[in-house]
Amino acid sequence: MPNYQLSHLDQLEAEAIFILRETAAQFQNPGLLFSAGKDSIVMAWLARKAFHPSKLPFPLVHVDTGHNFPETIEYRDEFAEKMGARLVIGSVQKSIDDGRVVEETGADASRNRLQTTTLLDTIEEHKFDAVLGGGRRDEEKARAKERFFSHRDDFGQWDPKNQRPELWNLFNGRMQPGENFRVFPLSNFTEMDIWMYMKREGIVLPSLYYAHERDTIVRNNTILAVSEFVQPREGEEVVNRRIRFRTMGDATITGAVESDADTMDKIIEEVAAARQTERGNRADDKRSETSMEDRKKEGYF
Repeated sequence: MPNYQLSHLDQLEAEAIFILRETAAQFQNPGLLFSAGKDSIVMAWLARKAFHPSKLPFPLVHVDTGHNFPETIEYRDEFAEKMGARLVIGSVQKSIDDGRVVEETGADASRNRLQTTTLLDTIEEHKFDAVLGGGRRDEEKARAKERFFSHRDDFGQWDPKNQRPELWNLFNGRMQPGENFRVFPLSNFTEMDIWMYMKREGIVLPSLYYAHERDTIVRNNTILAVSEFVQPREGEEVVNRRIRFRTMGDATITGAVESDADTMDKIIEEVAAARQTERGNRADDKRSETSMEDRKKEGYF
């Protein structure tokens, strides 16, 4: 008999598709968090495979800080249109205008933490009982603690010590009124797996992921792209560098890496040689040793 042994990418794909289908089966009104970053793009791609030829059974949900790269917003809108998906946008600026949050001030002010309130308000407004996210366990130690089905209480908070066992691919999505779940289909993917999968599938990405020249500054040992949201301070030199971004997010805290990798093959070689995680250049994760876990406990994704 022929040997139909699956490759590791096939196994990861099958696992993610199973989780996506379980989410659609167990929950009444899921949403898929979409930042136009590579992980959310892969997750949406897998969702299309999982439910083809039907349309996605849940909308794409973007929590917009208002400080995004223009390339990110352009890609988001084009992707949603191509997928035929409904796009739900939660606005941090609206949360500020409505008095739900207070914008940070000071030298290293960021809207990243404010996203938590906007996300929780968006979940409440649209009555999402589960929200799918592209988090992976290899990204950061707090994310390594997550289950596939991650329970949140009626305040949207996460208790890492009170998660449900997941044995034999059995997932418990039962909850009390007001509670919800975050679901992570890509948990067992690594950064390398993501890039290899995107190459195999021919997935088109925002140009920011590929090496390009851009005016930059170095702040707190992080390379930041100069923009309307990031302006040089006294003593900071603007230098035109050839850079790319390993992760996507708010322009004020998303660090770049110097790189000549302008194709997927070159990026895969670069990732194989990297000694720092892709979030190692995120200014928001450097605020404290437990910054990610603290935010997750408050309701951040």
